[in-house]
Amino acid sequence: MAAPKFGVLALQGDFAAHAAAFRTLGMTAREVRRVAQLDGLDGLMIPGGESTTLLNLMQDEPWFDALHRFHDAGGVLAGTCAGAILLSREVRPHQPSLALLDAIIERNAYGRQVDSFQTVALAPALGGSIDAVFIRAPRFRALWPDVEVLARVEREPVLVRQGRVVAATFHPELTRSPALHRYLAELAAPALVGTTTVNTGNVGGERTAPDQWI
Repeated sequence: MAAPKFGVLALQGDFAAHAAAFRTLGMTAREVRRVAQLDGLDGLMIPGGESTTLLNLMQDEPWFDALHRFHDAGGVLAGTCAGAILLSREVRPHQPSLALLDAIIERNAYGRQVDSFQTVALAPALGGSIDAVFIRAPRFRALWPDVEVLARVEREPVLVRQGRVVAATFHPELTRSPALHRYLAELAAPALVGTTTVNTGNVGGERTAPDQWI
């Protein structure tokens, strides 16, 4: 089976570290700076950084429309930190988002840069425990019923999945573990796209209430 082709949105943030993590797994990792560069990819990572800056940089092209089409066509979308904010249905304080993940997320919920920390997250779906680096990180405040929690820190969800959308509030690319990138590779494998049954939830449909408040 051919290795999936993953892109990393390279407008700002930790895109180089994410690309390096994918390449250690023998994967193609394309740095994506234009909408047209989404063509031929099986998945896209939206890296951490500053979410309002990212939104400003995305105004040069119709990124929101392109990413919705990419997802609708079967592509995997993953986001870490600022990327998780961009993917979530509702952002607090309010800002625009792709609304592809049925979650309420709060920006900078752990505090300022000085409050950054590293810890261990319990991630059975990724094979056990993983290191997690939190830098001005957001927090999930509520999850809808179709959102699966993949990793927790002290019972708090820090990594979630809904169908082909995966979001982490931490920075996996700043650790030595490729566990999350390997998980994404398996999710985006070309032989599985369109054939594996995944829970796509209620994204884009009628808005229901979250069943988990954190």
